[in-house]
Amino acid sequence: MSETKPPKGAGRPRSAEKEAAILRAALELLASQGYVRMTLDQVAAAAGVSKSTIHLRWKTKADLLTAALAALRVTGVPAPSGQLRTDLVAILEDFAGVVERVDGMALIGTCLAEEAHTPELLGLLRERTVLPRRALLREALERGREEGLVRADADLEAAVSALLGPYYADYMAGRGGRPGWAEEAVDLVLTGLRADLR
Repeated sequence: MSETKPPKGAGRPRSAEKEAAILRAALELLASQGYVRMTLDQVAAAAGVSKSTIHLRWKTKADLLTAALAALRVTGVPAPSGQLRTDLVAILEDFAGVVERVDGMALIGTCLAEEAHTPELLGLLRERTVLPRRALLREALERGREEGLVRADADLEAAVSALLGPYYADYMAGRGGRPGWAEEAVDLVLTGLRADLR
């Protein structure tokens, strides 16, 4: 009987919705409960599906969570405006919005804590979210260098770290969510990268 359901038009959207709900619940529980304490029963309850529905797609908790992390994508970043400062601020603000939306700091902490036992979690988080965001910032800085706004000898990887660093540092210091942090970070870094700086 299950063989007759997939061809029906109504079955596929329902399946896609269930899968999205499961992946979303898995990420939320990973952030709130941690890897060890979260269970597939909790995911099923949060997603409104049966545990067997999860097992049809993923064999283990690690399989589910790596799929959930793999589903994370850098999306919604505005197209380049042609203004270096504006572009850098937009990328940082979008980054902060994504982190806050998925409880990203707790997620990062969990993936770091699990690195020794489930290294694929941190690897996927890095691959799907950290490195693409760094690439966006680097591309903006490279455009600035081509326009003569950034020193030719500037270490752009260090500059990218300096742009992202204040978000994490502020969070750890209890200053997270400050308005204007992105503008402050960009202005500080651009001051050090100016092509006319001697």
